[in-house]
Amino acid sequence: MVIKTFDEGYRDDLIFMVLQAKDALGRKPTINEDLLDIKANYIDRGDMFWIAVDENDRVIGCVGYSKIAGTTEAFLHRLYVKPAEKHKGIGTALLKTAESSMRDNGVTISKVHLGSPKEQWFESYSFYPKNGYYEYEPRYMKKELYSLC
Repeated sequence: MVIKTFDEGYRDDLIFMVLQAKDALGRKPTINEDLLDIKANYIDRGDMFWIAVDENDRVIGCVGYSKIAGTTEAFLHRLYVKPAEKHKGIGTALLKTAESSMRDNGVTISKVHLGSPKEQWFESYSFYPKNGYYEYEPRYMKKELYSLC
């Protein structure tokens, strides 16, 4: 597995992977509009988006973040892992990549907005606390990102 900065050549494969991930969770497989133009919605705004690809150069995971204007905080977005590739450390590797980039870009607090009801988002409610996040209000978690200096 390799984590890469998003490239347009992976767009369709990324969208297919996200739809598969949602379907596997029993959610209606719809695509989030920001994923239709990652360059405009993340990269051009000074934010970031990554994909994880397997040995066949197929997308098996993704994550992005967007900074919150006027703060040193950012929201994580679209952390998905292909269903057949879960529990192999891909989500954690993507999260660590995003957190490292956020730190390097002056972000001190990483936030994530979780879905409702909790039963449909059980993986997120389990995954983020394992990685140092805590719920600070209903459906929102955060983590303080400290400099490694």
